[in-house]
Amino acid sequence: MAIVYDTYQRDEAERLLPLLKVDDPRRVVAMHDGQTITAAQFIAHVERVAAQLPEASAAVNLCEDRYAFLVAFCAIALRGQANVLPPSRAPQAVEEVMAAHPGCHVVGDRPLHPAPLRFHVLPPLPVDEPAPDALAWPAISAAQIAAVGYTSGSTGTPRPNEKTWRSLHASTAGNLRMLQAVVGESFSVVATVPPQHIYGVEMSILLPLLGDVQVHSGRPFFPADIATALESMPAPRVLVTTPVHLRALVESNVTLPPLAAMLSATAPLPPSLAAQAEERFGAPLLEVFGSTETCAFASRRVTLDSHWSLYHGVHLHPQPDGTQIEAPQLDTPAVLADIVSLHDEGRRFELCGRHADLLEIAGKRASLGDLTRRLLSIPGVQDGVVFQLDEADAIGVRRIAALAVAPTLNEHAILDSLRASIDPVFLPRPLRLVESLPRNETGKLPRAALLGLLHV
Repeated sequence: MAIVYDTYQRDEAERLLPLLKVDDPRRVVAMHDGQTITAAQFIAHVERVAAQLPEASAAVNLCEDRYAFLVAFCAIALRGQANVLPPSRAPQAVEEVMAAHPGCHVVGDRPLHPAPLRFHVLPPLPVDEPAPDALAWPAISAAQIAAVGYTSGSTGTPRPNEKTWRSLHASTAGNLRMLQAVVGESFSVVATVPPQHIYGVEMSILLPLLGDVQVHSGRPFFPADIATALESMPAPRVLVTTPVHLRALVESNVTLPPLAAMLSATAPLPPSLAAQAEERFGAPLLEVFGSTETCAFASRRVTLDSHWSLYHGVHLHPQPDGTQIEAPQLDTPAVLADIVSLHDEGRRFELCGRHADLLEIAGKRASLGDLTRRLLSIPGVQDGVVFQLDEADAIGVRRIAALAVAPTLNEHAILDSLRASIDPVFLPRPLRLVESLPRNETGKLPRAALLGLLHV
């Protein structure tokens, strides 16, 4: 077995995969500063940036413009370096990931004040400069570590996860297959999520490398800006977003151009919000399931089916404390904390909660996910979360707490509504009303921020 493994490792290290799948050098890969960028122009930009990068094993990619991030991402990989993707662009978060990768440098598309150590601003990326007539199409070792994604910290300290170029190719192929089944072979993407998050990398950075996809370079935030960005892109259009941004769109008076699909991830999508979004914008809303550790591996349209459909080649194996997953993008099986129930001979699954979220008090069971869903279903609750505290009570049971955004309600009214749908032993105490939840750029809730807000 060792000989077979060594042979596989050697073959994998020698195998090259293309930086860009090329059918036509004139294919548009991005819309940047209002102008289209062709495949040939993109490769020229990547090689120009790669030639100016310093020697290092890794680079923290802080580019905010999506096209600049794409160019930097590929240039860093082309130089044999890993793209380090911090859980946020906050100075402390950047310092922490740099400390974990000694000797790394930092790449950005605009000056930062204060600037991190070894910070380099990208050179100009001229969109009106013609690509050279003769252009070599680069390739990268399949075994190279191309990215290191960090978890959000919603369950504790952010953790690093390495991604090889082969793994990214495999996960992108799965995402393309899922989207193309709904919108067709060619489409354009506008995304509201930051490119540093693994969901943003998967759905707004990597897709143009393997498919006939073009992305909008911006990161629109307000509903009117999202509409403007979508208007600038050709149909069919896909909006990559989160439940937080989606709710703001639904509640606004903005009119969006025709959409082929909407995509949501990073936080649970309430079925009622999905139904409102589909009715409001006349397009299917797809929800993606995955993690920083695994990348996306399943999807569903919650307005039609509560079960998740697995991507091609993905297999789940339920275990007492979670679920083992085999997927084309994983070199070895991984174990998720999620508890699932398989259906249709393992092709679909129902999410029953996370092992760490399952509660047992006085012989009764519940899950934090279900309790949060019931909190959000209360009329007048605009946002909310139920979570466990670190400390236990006098009999050793960890207490349950909740934060809620509900301007027209008080704590007693919310607890009274919860009593009608859950066992009293699972009522969150304390329950605190807040103006807003401390969601990060992708809508996730870092545990430290929740605890800090609860004890204010």
